Amino acid sequence: MKKKLTSDDIKNIIKENWGKISHEDIGKLCGLTGIAVRSRGRRMKLPPIERGHNIYGKKDEAPEVLVQKEKEKLSYVKEKHITSQKIKLLIDENDKLQAELQASLQMKEAIRPFEFDYTVSDNQSEATAVVLASDFHLEETVRPESINGLNKFDLKIAEKRVEEFFQNTLKLVQKEQHSTKINTLVLALLGDFISGNIHDELLENCSLRPIEAIIFSENLLIGGINYLLNNSELNLVIPCHVGNHTRITKKVHISTEKGNSLESFMYHHMLNYFKDNPRVKFLVADGYLSYLTIYNYTICFQHGHAIKYGGGVGGITIPARKAVSQWQKLKHADLYCFGHFHTFFDGGNFMCNGSLIGYNTFAVFIKGDYERPKQAFFLIDKKRNCKTVTAPIMFSV
Repeated sequence: MKKKLTSDDIKNIIKENWGKISHEDIGKLCGLTGIAVRSRGRRMKLPPIERGHNIYGKKDEAPEVLVQKEKEKLSYVKEKHITSQKIKLLIDENDKLQAELQASLQMKEAIRPFEFDYTVSDNQSEATAVVLASDFHLEETVRPESINGLNKFDLKIAEKRVEEFFQNTLKLVQKEQHSTKINTLVLALLGDFISGNIHDELLENCSLRPIEAIIFSENLLIGGINYLLNNSELNLVIPCHVGNHTRITKKVHISTEKGNSLESFMYHHMLNYFKDNPRVKFLVADGYLSYLTIYNYTICFQHGHAIKYGGGVGGITIPARKAVSQWQKLKHADLYCFGHFHTFFDGGNFMCNGSLIGYNTFAVFIKGDYERPKQAFFLIDKKRNCKTVTAPIMFSV
């Protein structure tokens, strides 16, 4: 039978083995736990044990070795933290991709495209084509060297551009006839087909005198009208307005402007030329404004020189809208068409026409914006009762 240890025996065992073996090993000799051995040693006032043990269980290691191992421990902890962050980011990215995948699968399941029937137009819709012709200035010369090579204009080029004007007008009409019925073309002659001699410099800068120029203009316009008649079945309605350049007076005589204009003479001569043609109807304006109702849509025509524009950030929009506002008080119109400013601009309820002569020295002098020669074309849709398909007529020369 094993002898039971007394309190003194336990004290002696602890004292003899203190610092030689571990507390746990001492406890095995005397039947105590390692913690109980440590507590008794403290009560016995035994000296603290100078342990040479570190976290790696090694004794009496040099300080530099311990420091290196601490660094390795910190590096390991740091790498573990970084790895943990990477894992977290990968988990978040995976969750995001999973969500996107689920959304894509749901969209794929939800896609049920509408099916549309393709039907060829039966031309049951109807429209009237309108083309604005103004500011040709046919006899005026523009020399490239005077405007940095931006434009050139002489009698030969003028003739070519007028020819292209009528050709391209018919091309636009024929293109639109593929989708809608067009029986009528409104050819609005809005003035300034010649430059005349209202300024002294025009006496030097024009290739023809005013009478010669107006005859040249009339022959070109009649030729263009014949081209439209001979190459289409269109009916032509031709509103006519005089410009400010064709007057024979030094200043504009407001109340007698028509009677003092060479264009007025030209229009009446052309009216007489086509008087027996049932497909041509001339509407020579008696006043500054004239009105033409197409279906239930009313257009007001004019040359545009009554709109006073002195420059400004808003361009012609502000003076044009002010003028339109006043004219609407006299008589309603859905659209106002004019030229004069050599600027192609669709203002919604007004259409400003470009010019055939294009950029010249006067435009440079007044610091006007550069614009290529162009004229305006658009449709009036019968069903919708509005202006549609606005397009510029451009030129190759």
